[in-house]
Amino acid sequence: MINADEIAGILKAQIQNFKGGIAEDEVGTVIEVGANLARVYGLRGVRASELVEFANGLQGVALNLEEDNVGVVILGSDQEIKEGDRVKRTGRIASVPVGEALLGRVVNPLGEAIDGGPPIETKRYRTIENTAPSVVQRQGVKQPLQTGIRAIDALIPIGKGQRELIIGDRSTGKTAIAIDTIINQKGANVCCIYVAIGQKNSTVAALAQMLTQKGAMEYTTIVAVGPSEAAALRWLAPFAGCATGEELMAKGKDVLIVYDDLTKHAQSYREMSLLLRRPPGREAYPGDVFFLHSRLLERAAKLSDDLGGGSMTALPIIETQAGDFSAYIPTNVISITDGQIYLTPELFFQGIRPAVDVGLSVSRVGGSAQTKAMKSVAGQLKLELAQYRDLAAFAKLSSDLDKSTQMQLMRGEKMTELLKQAQYQPQAMEDQVAIIYAATKGYVNDVPTPRLQDWARGFIGFLHRKYAAVPEAIAASGQLSDDTKKQLDAAIAEFNKSF
Repeated sequence: MINADEIAGILKAQIQNFKGGIAEDEVGTVIEVGANLARVYGLRGVRASELVEFANGLQGVALNLEEDNVGVVILGSDQEIKEGDRVKRTGRIASVPVGEALLGRVVNPLGEAIDGGPPIETKRYRTIENTAPSVVQRQGVKQPLQTGIRAIDALIPIGKGQRELIIGDRSTGKTAIAIDTIINQKGANVCCIYVAIGQKNSTVAALAQMLTQKGAMEYTTIVAVGPSEAAALRWLAPFAGCATGEELMAKGKDVLIVYDDLTKHAQSYREMSLLLRRPPGREAYPGDVFFLHSRLLERAAKLSDDLGGGSMTALPIIETQAGDFSAYIPTNVISITDGQIYLTPELFFQGIRPAVDVGLSVSRVGGSAQTKAMKSVAGQLKLELAQYRDLAAFAKLSSDLDKSTQMQLMRGEKMTELLKQAQYQPQAMEDQVAIIYAATKGYVNDVPTPRLQDWARGFIGFLHRKYAAVPEAIAASGQLSDDTKKQLDAAIAEFNKSF
C-alpha cells in the first residue's frame, strides 16, 4: 500500500534540510608545459606556494607569480599534462602530513610511504614554509647532543638546537658522521629525520636496512627523493623534513635532522629558477639562494620552556669540489650555521677516520654544549693537538729534535690515533671521557701507537667488568669528581699491567 502521508513527510523533511549553495572554483589554463614546469593563465587570485591541481590529478606549487601567468612546478611527471588542460586552485598552501606515524618509515617529500609498508595514517598537516622561532621564543644552546664520535664530542661539541655544518669533498665520510650520530641517539629520547636529496634508491634502501639492524629505524624518518625525480620534489624534500621535525619539536621533543646534501638542493633550485626565467647571479644561482637555505636552517632551535622546551638540531651537509670551501654555496651555508665539521681527503687517505680537520673545524657553541666531565678532559686534548700540529710542520724540516719536542710529537701522534674510530660504532660519553683522560694524563705513552686501538677497546671492556661504578658515576653526574679520578687512575694502572 502506498501511504500518501509518509511520502509527504519525507518530502517535507527533505525540503527543510535542503541547503542551496554555489561551489566556486578558480580555474586556469595551461599555456606551456615542459621540464616539469607549467605556465598557467587565468589563476588571478593564486597565492605564492599554493597547491594547484591539474586535470589528471597531479599537484603543483605556484612558485612564480607574474603579471599575465603563473609559473607552476609540477610535483611529478609532466608526461600527461598538455597545453589547454584545466588547472584549478586548491586554496591550500603546500603542506605535508606530519606526526609520530612517520617515525620508522621511508617517505617521499609528499609524505607518501615508499618503503612497501601500509599507507601512513595521520590527520595532522603542516605547511612546508613556516616562520622560524623568534629570539623571545628560543633559549640558549646548553644541552649536549652526543654524536658518539670522540673527535667531535671532545673538540667540536654539538648542542641541542644547534646548526652544525658537515663539509668536505666527495667520499670523505660526511654521511658516515651523520649516520653514526643517528645510531647514537638510541635510548636518548631523540627523534631523527634523515633527508636524502637526489641519492640513489639503492643507497637509501641500504641505509634503512642498516638503521633497522642497529635498532635506530624505530625513532627515525627517512625522507627520500631520487636523482631521476622532478627537481621540484628535490627542492621540496628538506622543507618537508623540516615541517615533520617542527611538529615533534612543538610537542616538546628533541629532534635531530640531517640534510644530505644541500649542494644538490641548491642545484635543484637553480634548475627550477633558470627554467622559470629568473635572473641568474653568481655561478648561475638565483639571487635568493642564500635566503632559501637561511630560512630553512633558521627553523632549527631550542625552544623556550614556555613553549615546551623542545629542540631541533640541524646537521646540513655540503659537498665541496677539490677542497674549495670558498665557493658560493659552501660560504653561504658556513655563514648561516653555528660552526662546521671540515673533512679532508688527505686525512681520509692517511687512515685518520673520521677525517676531521681539527684546525679548520669549529663549534660556535663550544663548551656550553658539553658535560663537565668532557669539558675537563677536552681542554688538555685541544692544547696538545694544537701544539702537535705546529711542531709536526717544523719537524718535517728538521732531523735533529730535542727531547721535549720528540715527547710532544709522540703524545700528539698517540692522541691522533685514539681519535680514530670505526664506522657504525659510536661510543658513550663516559667511555670517551675515560679514554681521553688516560691519553692526556700520559698513561698510554708506553703503549705502541699501532696497538692503541686494541688498548682502547680492551680498557673499556675491562672498566665495565671490574670498575663498573666509574662509568656509571660519570654518566649519572656528568662530572669527573676527585674520587672518580682516583678510581679511574687505579683502573688504568691495573689494566696496563696486564696489557
